[in-house]
Amino acid sequence: MKDTTNSAEYRQLLLEGYLQEDRLEAESTAGAYSGSPMSEKEGDGARVGEGIVKNVTLAGSDENGLLEQILARDNLNAAYKKVARNKGSHGTDGMTVEELPAYLALHGEELRRSILNGTYKPQPVRRVEILKPDGGGVRLLGIPAVVDRVIQQATAQVLSPIYEKKFSKNSYGFRLGRNAHQAIEQSRKYINEGYTWTVDIDLEKYFDTVNQDKLIRLVSEDIKDGRVISLIRKFLASGVMINGVVIETEEGFSQGGNISPLLSNIMLHELDCELEARGLRFCRYADDCNIYVKSRKAAERVMKSITRFIEEDLKLKVNQKKSTVNRPWKLKFLGFSFYYNSRKGGYSVRVHEKSIARFKAKLKELTGRSNGMNMEIRLDKLKKSIQGWVNYFGLADMKTLAKTLDEWLRRRIRMVVWKSWKRIKTKFISLQKLGLDKSKAWEYANTRKGYWRISDSPILHRTLTNKILEKRGLISISAIYLKRLV
Repeated sequence: MKDTTNSAEYRQLLLEGYLQEDRLEAESTAGAYSGSPMSEKEGDGARVGEGIVKNVTLAGSDENGLLEQILARDNLNAAYKKVARNKGSHGTDGMTVEELPAYLALHGEELRRSILNGTYKPQPVRRVEILKPDGGGVRLLGIPAVVDRVIQQATAQVLSPIYEKKFSKNSYGFRLGRNAHQAIEQSRKYINEGYTWTVDIDLEKYFDTVNQDKLIRLVSEDIKDGRVISLIRKFLASGVMINGVVIETEEGFSQGGNISPLLSNIMLHELDCELEARGLRFCRYADDCNIYVKSRKAAERVMKSITRFIEEDLKLKVNQKKSTVNRPWKLKFLGFSFYYNSRKGGYSVRVHEKSIARFKAKLKELTGRSNGMNMEIRLDKLKKSIQGWVNYFGLADMKTLAKTLDEWLRRRIRMVVWKSWKRIKTKFISLQKLGLDKSKAWEYANTRKGYWRISDSPILHRTLTNKILEKRGLISISAIYLKRLV
């Protein structure tokens, strides 16, 4: 197999217009994994990019084996499309998702053969540091090369159905048909049943500290094709590149890999089984796990015993500073928390204060009066951020919160508009156009009040009304929330 770092060939193809839409299965972003380039002279009239993968059978291989299922044409095509849709950053070889079809058209069959032969070697992952939302340092991500992401995705697609049959009903993260909202609803149910003490377990640097040998042993219990086990081992041991230097990885795995969520669930399935064997009520989303019990004493006992199991049996590390025993309404779980709803006579879901603060910080960034952003672009970015936030947090009771956020956001937009007028003459003319009489317009055009203070003035409320802001493109958080409820 040619090293994927040799990118000159497929980059030249891009420059020559090789990836035209009519040469792909549908369009450039929805193309398919193809084998080596085939022309009509080669026998079947297939064109590059039509998803054709030659049937390669090596001596001694099992055509119906798990590895063959991973490398099947339809599975590889689906894996490519998934990687293309997710886009994402480049790996250590510099290849982008847009350049991937051309590379696969030239080297796809060669790549497939190398995996069947056992000579395939993933590229080291690219280390990326991102700030944690709670200000607790940085999170280390490993970004695999796009070619390796396709192979990881193809592997995950075949293995996931095998594990779905055994995974716990209390596991909600990165599983088909399961999500964070279901985890929160189940947590609320436990609390309303009287399990009002929570054991909140935080795993310290989980993805970086997973014992690879332990993980491989767990995978081997269900996957009997040794070639697939070897492939997964190669993903784990691909190494990480930091400042141009490749460092071997003897523990942990890439948090940014396509197969990482599945491997994470395989590892923590052992924890699920242990909790279920003890008859405990819990909800786990990836490495975020909350256990619900009826008393502080029971919670402290569970915390101690489960910490011992995690560290001794799973070879993982519990973060003692962040793990805690507390009431669920005092904790944050997946961005949510709970409160007692006297009207309903039980506990309901609310948005946690930290989630609100992060959202306001994002809106504040988009409505900064000095960022020079075009108003149309600004409002479009606000629309996308608001819709995404409400789609996720709309599960919570947030009618009053949405109204408060709307008022605050409209004030910030008024501040931005006021500053954009800049000159006294512009303010004077603009206020008159919005219906203000000449004397009042001149008075406010000459005001020395600060931007934030003037943004809450009766004059701007009368001129830059809610209806006018809505016509300009400012969407209402309350309206989206109420529409979601309906």
